[in-house]
Amino acid sequence: MIKVNEYFSGNVKSIAVQNSDGEQTVGVMKAGEYKFSTSKKEFMFVTSGQMDVKLPGESEFKSFSNHGSFVVEANQSFDVIVKEDTIYICRYE
Repeated sequence: MIKVNEYFSGNVKSIAVQNSDGEQTVGVMKAGEYKFSTSKKEFMFVTSGQMDVKLPGESEFKSFSNHGSFVVEANQSFDVIVKEDTIYICRYE
């Protein structure tokens, strides 16, 4: 089944699917600042655009753009500053 998710007053939207590779989403974030929380381990891949991310336990933001990726463990939160509208893929474990 395909599931549509919407967050932050529609500024972040994703389409979720579960298949033989597990649960994944493809999404879009409008430029802005967001705080996300995880319930599962997340593998984030930026496919287009740019975002600055402050990962759990880090004191500074790191920049991720085309083909950049990062991992956030389960039950954590992280801050994101999206510099331009950005497309991402997220895989969950």
